[in-house]
Amino acid sequence: MIAVDTNVLVRLLTGDDSKQEAARSLFAREPIWIAKTVLLETGWVLRSLYGLEEAEILAAFTKLLGLENVHAEDESSVAAALALTTRGIEFADALHLCSRPPGAAFVSFDKSFVQRARRAGVSDISNISVKE
Repeated sequence: MIAVDTNVLVRLLTGDDSKQEAARSLFAREPIWIAKTVLLETGWVLRSLYGLEEAEILAAFTKLLGLENVHAEDESSVAAALALTTRGIEFADALHLCSRPPGAAFVSFDKSFVQRARRAGVSDISNISVKE
C-alpha cells in the first residue's frame, strides 16, 4: 500500500502538470491510502488555488474514493463529511464535525457555520457565547 501526499492528489485531480501521468500510473497499479489531513489540504488547494467550487471538489473526492484500490483514513467520517458537503457545509468544516468522538458536542465562534450545520441536520453544535 502507498500513502500519498497532497501534491500527488492535486496532480491527479487537476491534470495541469506533466507529473499528472505519474500520479495516474501510481493510482492505476497500487493500493492507495489517503490521510484525512491530505484530503483536507487537497480541498483547500483546489478551492483556493484552482478556484473549484465545493460541488466540484465533492465530485472529485467521491469519484476518487469510489475507486476500489483507494482507501481513506477513517473512511466512515470522510463519507459522512462528503454527505454533509452536499447539504451546504464546506468540506473542511464537515470533516471537523464528522471526526469528533461519538457524543461530543461541537462549538464554534462561526455563527453562520453553526446555522448551516443545524440546517443540515447536525445536532450537538452551538456557538460559543462571548461575554462582553
